[in-house]
Amino acid sequence: MAELVFFSGTMDCGKSTLALQMDHNHAARGRQGIILTRNDRAGAATVSSRLGLRTDAVEVTDDFDFHAHVVHRLSAGGRVDYLICDEAQFFTPGQIDQLARVVDELDIDVYTFGITTDFRTRLFPGSQRLIELADRVEVLQVEALCWCGARATHNARTVGGVMVVEGAQVVIGDISVREDEVGYEVLCRRHHRRRLTAATARAAVLSPDVLPFEEQQA
Repeated sequence: MAELVFFSGTMDCGKSTLALQMDHNHAARGRQGIILTRNDRAGAATVSSRLGLRTDAVEVTDDFDFHAHVVHRLSAGGRVDYLICDEAQFFTPGQIDQLARVVDELDIDVYTFGITTDFRTRLFPGSQRLIELADRVEVLQVEALCWCGARATHNARTVGGVMVVEGAQVVIGDISVREDEVGYEVLCRRHHRRRLTAATARAAVLSPDVLPFEEQQA
């Protein structure tokens, strides 16, 4: 039976690399698929990995209909065995429902890849709907690391190396940017709560045993 699978993790944990690897593995066995994405950091209609791998893809917009797209391909005589959907956190909840229809009504495997929460630790609507509907949710085992060496569990948005907690949910950026640009950094929960990025940690020495001032007064 076909499945809807959600592979999730923080930024920099290899989601896009795995998406490209899965497409390669399936294609090597004679299966034919469609690769789709939205807002890849390398530009439109592209799936790119930080390892340097990239491939062309179908760019998803708000009005894109996954079910209709696949039905059109099949009606035109094409073959579709699976979908690879990268940056799935940017899909709308309605589009996740369409992917579930592709699985249930057309018996086509759908593999989605994305981050679960935004820089404010809030669920992306697309990710939330995937958690609700997916047959399987797989947390990627390649661990991204916080600057302190601990396992990174949260995505932080930065401006000039300083963490920010306000702004639009979707702002495209990368983990390697100039100091004056919007960027992202993965942090452990402890340092995300303290808003302590690699840049701000270099600027101030904090003992791990020192409690915040307001907690000492409690």
